[in-house]
Amino acid sequence: MESIRELFRIGNGPSSSHSMGPRRAADRFLSRHPGAASYRVTLYGSLAATGKGHLTDVVLEEAFGARPHQVIFNMQERLPRHPNGMLFEAMDAGGQVTASWKVYSVGGGAIRDHDLEDWTPRGVYELSKMTDILRFCREHRLEIWQYVEEREGAEIWQFLAGIHAAMQAAIDRGLAGRGILPGVIRLPRKAKSYHARALARGGLLARTGTLSAYGLAVSEENAAGGIVVTAPTCGGSGVVPAVMRYLSETLPANENAILRALATAGLIGNLIKTNASISGAAVGCQGEVGAACAMAAGAAAQLMGGTIDQIEYAAEVGMEHHLGLTCDPVAGLVQIPCIERNAVAADRAVHSAEFSMLSDGAHHISFDEVIEAMRKTGADLHEAYRETSIGGLAGLATSPQNVEPNECA
Repeated sequence: MESIRELFRIGNGPSSSHSMGPRRAADRFLSRHPGAASYRVTLYGSLAATGKGHLTDVVLEEAFGARPHQVIFNMQERLPRHPNGMLFEAMDAGGQVTASWKVYSVGGGAIRDHDLEDWTPRGVYELSKMTDILRFCREHRLEIWQYVEEREGAEIWQFLAGIHAAMQAAIDRGLAGRGILPGVIRLPRKAKSYHARALARGGLLARTGTLSAYGLAVSEENAAGGIVVTAPTCGGSGVVPAVMRYLSETLPANENAILRALATAGLIGNLIKTNASISGAAVGCQGEVGAACAMAAGAAAQLMGGTIDQIEYAAEVGMEHHLGLTCDPVAGLVQIPCIERNAVAADRAVHSAEFSMLSDGAHHISFDEVIEAMRKTGADLHEAYRETSIGGLAGLATSPQNVEPNECA
């Protein structure tokens, strides 16, 4: 498996696969063919279906700048290797194509070349199954975070410190944000008001409200095109930061403990990315918010003092109960149901960790098995439920809300 540096990426929302990935691809194509008279980009599959709502056209416009270019949304065709396909073309003054490149945005901001036969990530981890990693950790008396350090090197902690800082900054900006999110839905920001109400309450409602407010804060920042961390994607970026912030405030968890928990979360996300997918267009939202919940649940169990088996169990529970979750963004925007899903998944991640802590870590379905089930479930999902805005909630065609900015608390 590749480094967790390839999983945690800092960048602008609202979609790692629809904005970060296409921007990386455009920059790479332009660097290879800087002197063309004009350019053409054709988007296929999910990129064509939801690209405008996910700002794909905006990031491409920014990438090409003043260079003559055309962006085509081809909703009738799909390239063979992934739903998020792109064709970049460079043309001469006569309009003849002089260079072309088929490339895919496969989730989390990563891109893959159509002509590259083997997409298997090359990287720092020899083991790519949780079962094998747990066995290795038992044999060498390692915690999961120590296994990450052994493979990544001590410099991983400085990297994760930057990731943690970016996550916390996104929460702070989101909690301060007010007004209406961009797009036809005119969805009001809620994080600030939820946080205020949570602070005024006690008991379970305060806990749920605080976790929800933190998850909403990051997801609203993402929806507004703000800077977030893919964890593992932009669409699921609110879950891990929310859980880390909440537990840092309620447990005796210092900075080092949080960074170690992020290392474990990164490894869990890497396993999902390697053995299934973190792309909503490939496997539905189970690969985004479901994966984020698994990552946060495992990290939370570690912070609660869990054994490596309890950590694995927490991650398995977090994913198991998101199996079959569809990616059905209303109006093609990363807002409904995406924002609320992050808030709910943050609460579910903490519950999954607590559930695992009640056990000795033994359970029937392994993390590896639930990831394989997720992969197969994603393959079975009809295309309408994989980030095309055709089925599910998106298919209900709910009318835009008439909400004025001053109605938002």
